[in-house]
Amino acid sequence: MTGAEFQPIEDRLDERLRDYWLDRVRMHTQDSYAGIGMSKFPEDLRTYDHLLWETDANVVVEIGTQFGGSALWFRDHLVAFARYRPRLPRPLVISLDLDQTTARDLISQVDPDYESTICLVPGDVRDASSAIAIKQEVPPGSRCLVVEDSAHTYETTSMALSHFSSLVPSGGCFVVEDGCVDIEEMRLDDAWPRGVLPALDDWLATSASSGFERRRDLERYGLTCHPRGYLQRKGVIRAAEDRYCTFCGLRMALRS
Repeated sequence: MTGAEFQPIEDRLDERLRDYWLDRVRMHTQDSYAGIGMSKFPEDLRTYDHLLWETDANVVVEIGTQFGGSALWFRDHLVAFARYRPRLPRPLVISLDLDQTTARDLISQVDPDYESTICLVPGDVRDASSAIAIKQEVPPGSRCLVVEDSAHTYETTSMALSHFSSLVPSGGCFVVEDGCVDIEEMRLDDAWPRGVLPALDDWLATSASSGFERRRDLERYGLTCHPRGYLQRKGVIRAAEDRYCTFCGLRMALRS
């Protein structure tokens, strides 16, 4: 949306919510971070800020790199939080995609030294060997946040949950992005894929998901591209001192 097309919110209060949603979806597909394409709602990024902090994550495993903008965003926020949490292992983003050529080029233009904090792994989420390669990159003692943002089909969503859910620690989160593709009223384009929410629902019905709970209450900013997609592994973070997570709403303990 160009400056000439922009309408302030007070001029749109009589607009239908669905029309507002579709305008926001169109806008977010053209968004960027540090000049690199990144298609994420600000509301969802704010939720990620809370999850990174309150689950003590120092590693983000991102399934689906695309241009690399979100990998850079996650890295920058992990590095910022590391100033306040020196007890945790080094911050790191591990991002998987079929072809990392474009992402490597774009990220290196912004940060030539990115490889110390961003690991771009070429591979297919459907291939179990990709999960093995990712797990080998996770520093010992790390706490991972896993983000599934690949092809948004039944198969890729199922494989992401099957191959990567084991990386989520007690109290940690797995976010299945873009379940909006399966809600008819939220679909922007007939070409959008389908299958995210059916795959997620089917996985939650299996014993493999027994340690997880769906957290609809984390969709608290009103608009999200990830309806029904926020999952949290039950349990606490072990340590000597307790604190209450005001956003996640779970009593957890800080690592010593």
